[in-house]
Formats: sequence, C-alpha cells, structure tokens
Amino acid sequence: MVVDMQQGVFATPRLQREACVARINQLTRAADRVIFIQHIEEGGLEEGSDGFALLPDLYQPEGAIYSSKTACDAFYKTGLEQLLDEHGIREFVICGCATDYCVDTTLKNAASKGYAITVAEDAHTTADRPAAQAATLIAHYNEVWRTLTVPGNPVRVKPTETILQAWQAN
Repeated sequence: MVVDMQQGVFATPRLQREACVARINQLTRAADRVIFIQHIEEGGLEEGSDGFALLPDLYQPEGAIYSSKTACDAFYKTGLEQLLDEHGIREFVICGCATDYCVDTTLKNAASKGYAITVAEDAHTTADRPAAQAATLIAHYNEVWRTLTVPGNPVRVKPTETILQAWQAN
C-alpha cells in the first residue's frame, strides 16, 4: 500500500524524496499486488488535477489498484476495507507520505482492524514540521510503530531490503 505519493503533496519539500521513491519502486516492482492511496482535498489535490496525480517517477504496475480518501485515515468513509476483502488481502506492507499523518493514521487503524502490517521503515517520508525535523519524525514513528501495543497483531517495521529478501524467499 503506497500512501499519498502525489504531485500536490510533494509541492511541500519532503525528506529524501528520490531515495524514498526509489525504495517504493523496488517494492512495487516486487509486490504481488499494489494499492495506491490518493488524497483528495481542495487547494491542489482535487481529483483529476495535476496535484492529485501520482509522482511521475513512481512505478505503477499493470493491475495496480487505486483508492482515494479525504481524511488522513485511508479507511475513513472509503471503500478500502471492502476492496481489501474483495482481493483477499489481510496483510500488507505500507509506505509513502506523510509519515506523521496519513501513513501513521492508516496503519494504526489497519492494525486495529486486524490487518497484519509491515512498515517499510526507509520508504516513507514527511516534511519538516514546526516542532520537529522530518528525519526526527521518521525515526520517532518507526520506533512508535515498532513498540505499538496491538495484542496478537504486532506491527512489523523493517528495511525495504529485508522485505524484498523475504518476498524472494517465498
């Protein structure tokens, strides 16, 4: 699941954009199924606008699934849960933007719903915020997710390379 890697989102500079996109592309090239989540919002992220479009250097495999949202949580008032059920998806890797908003909110809700979540710890990004720099936020959220209490369903936080190696072994 690739969250909010859209042109309008990246109008605000994000930490290590190119490296993040490169790792996401590694994941999307190797994944059995890819779901792109796109945010809709007035002010540059209107559906069908240039800002709504995914980044041009993001690999979009044939057969990718697209879902849109209007809140930080990709499950809030969307058909995402039904879409996952239709495709028999109960576990997924999550990556994208923004670490401290949409990635965080979506993965916490997904874990609470019983989905087995793996975070690609080096394939999500965010912007500098008034209270903390992007690098600090990314490290902080990786640690939060690593220690998140969801009895019977721990969130796994792994480097992209480890995820890819596990996929190749299966």
